[in-house]
Amino acid sequence: MVDRYATDPAMRATTFVVLDFEGTTPTGAPAEPIEVGAVLLRLHDGSEGWRLDETGRFEALIRPPAHAPVTALDTRQTGITPAMVTGRPGAAAVLSQFDAMLTAPPYVTVAHHAATEAGILRRYATACPTLATAPMLDTIRLARHACPGLPNYQLDTVLTHLGIPVPAGRHRALPDATATATAVRHLLTAGSTRLAWSRLSHLHAISGAAPPHQPGAQQPLF
Repeated sequence: MVDRYATDPAMRATTFVVLDFEGTTPTGAPAEPIEVGAVLLRLHDGSEGWRLDETGRFEALIRPPAHAPVTALDTRQTGITPAMVTGRPGAAAVLSQFDAMLTAPPYVTVAHHAATEAGILRRYATACPTLATAPMLDTIRLARHACPGLPNYQLDTVLTHLGIPVPAGRHRALPDATATATAVRHLLTAGSTRLAWSRLSHLHAISGAAPPHQPGAQQPLF
């Protein structure tokens, strides 16, 4: 239950894009995505009170550039093989397709260890201007405040602490995004109950980051 947040117009207006990339990281170069998954959440007033309900989702495999092929290590980690991404669209085309679905701003992107997703969005900002210019929340930082004292804040640890089953497809993009979206619901409830979180500005103060791409500002390389 997240009724406390419903008093904040910014929370009611915002769609949260819970985002996960699976990627490959070539030596000396930044990560390149090979899969993207996203779950969209928005506050709705239902029969049992206000809830963060799913309003959409997106997933796609992505063909990495030639300098960043899918390796055996990537396959062991994710289950994604080179054959699965052969012939798939590249990151710019996939992210452009997803971005075109985002027609009802404002948006806030949410990710577990958001710096990874931010780096990819920054480098592909031309293809996904809506995503790349949305502010971000990091669920690691939310969890550190809402669930202090965990041995670490890896996604599996946070899910286990919150009583959320680790998904069977762990380390695939959409299962990870779905699990993170469930964690967001739990963390916002815990923060509201224990720490009196009630506004989007509270979440930004605790775990927020600037948009990956800020037009007119000097951008980091990655």
